[in-house]
Amino acid sequence: MDTYKKNSLSLTGAVALGTGVMIGAGIFALLGQVAELSGALFPLAFLVGAVISAFSAYTYIKMSNAFPSAGGIAMYLKKAYGPGTITAAGSLLMAFSMVIGESLVARTFGTYTLQLFDVQKNSVWIPILGVLLLVVAFLVNISGNKVIGRSSLILAVIKIGGLAIFAIGGLWAAGFSFSEALPSSISGDHTATSYIAALAFTILAYKGFTTITNSGGEIEKPNKNVGRAIIISLFICTLVYLLVALAVSANLTIPEIKAAKDFSLAEASKPAFGKYGLWFTVGIAIVATISGVIASIFAVSRMTAMLTEIKLIPHKHFGMPGGLQKHMLVYTVIIAITLTAFFDLTRIASLGAIFYLTMDIILQWGVLKNLRKKVKINGAIVIAAILLDLLVLGAFLWIKASTDILVIVVSVILMFLVFVGERWFLQWKSDEKE
Repeated sequence: MDTYKKNSLSLTGAVALGTGVMIGAGIFALLGQVAELSGALFPLAFLVGAVISAFSAYTYIKMSNAFPSAGGIAMYLKKAYGPGTITAAGSLLMAFSMVIGESLVARTFGTYTLQLFDVQKNSVWIPILGVLLLVVAFLVNISGNKVIGRSSLILAVIKIGGLAIFAIGGLWAAGFSFSEALPSSISGDHTATSYIAALAFTILAYKGFTTITNSGGEIEKPNKNVGRAIIISLFICTLVYLLVALAVSANLTIPEIKAAKDFSLAEASKPAFGKYGLWFTVGIAIVATISGVIASIFAVSRMTAMLTEIKLIPHKHFGMPGGLQKHMLVYTVIIAITLTAFFDLTRIASLGAIFYLTMDIILQWGVLKNLRKKVKINGAIVIAAILLDLLVLGAFLWIKASTDILVIVVSVILMFLVFVGERWFLQWKSDEKE
């Protein structure tokens, strides 16, 4: 594809993209929701989520070493299942989960920005600001890889440094007492199922590492550096998430975190930084969410463009100028804007978690069944990844069935439409050739 440029992303740039997506959504948008399901154990939930994500990442690393590609996950599915319905549908599930993630981050941007002003919690300005962020991210993305790489790196350094200051300040305010941050006993307010379900959100917080694989054909020495970038990104984000979660836990009670669910970091900054804490945390949140959306749009547009090139999804340019990848940028942003305007944070995050876990199970199984010897994977690790995904997804669906059945209904309908639609499209293309 003429819009892809080999060696246009360094290892550092790839790490910046991965951490950009993860930290942009993970800690700011999801911490309150994780705490709501797991209570005082929520810092440990981020650690366990990292372990589960590491099991899944093993397959992506092995596949990237064998098949570095600008299509990433879509290409991995094609290698595992061939150019059929499962590959196309699984790829679209991943693409949709990434677009959902963009909406999640966009609304988080609006939510945190409005903490600086005296407005209502559910103000219409939240989706308006989210939409404006998506438009700006679109303009950055059409500027080219070098602009994206530089901006992602600068923003990643700022937000990781800012979150480190936040975490250290929060723990300092609590006297660096980890007994304040972690409970001495487990509360009976949450069931085992609820604890496990919370892991779905923490896994969603780490899934940004997969965006690195979507740029595999553009990263320098991709056979080595894609895997390295995944490992480095996961390590950085695990450390950041754990420290920030401990700082929040040390300064806010669980009821306080639930009350400020969508902006809990802003609340937790006040004991450590006083009246300046709000401005500082909101500033970091703005930087994190901007870089997160830029990185995510960058990745998903390339993935969907590759799917279009190999004729697994339909495409119509509607008279738009430019290449295929720029067209996919437009479609991606339009869908993200729609979700940002009409869905709240909790439901957006829930849809993203369900889609991602489903796609990951499909990919892991395909690699285990059809590429085990070719890629030289350790079957036990992949089986463990599948079982862990199934356990978390099952618990999450169980909780949602009793608290928000609409999320499950919408997820099932959308996945059904994706699989049936792809089946029909591929059959139509086959009949057209004949």
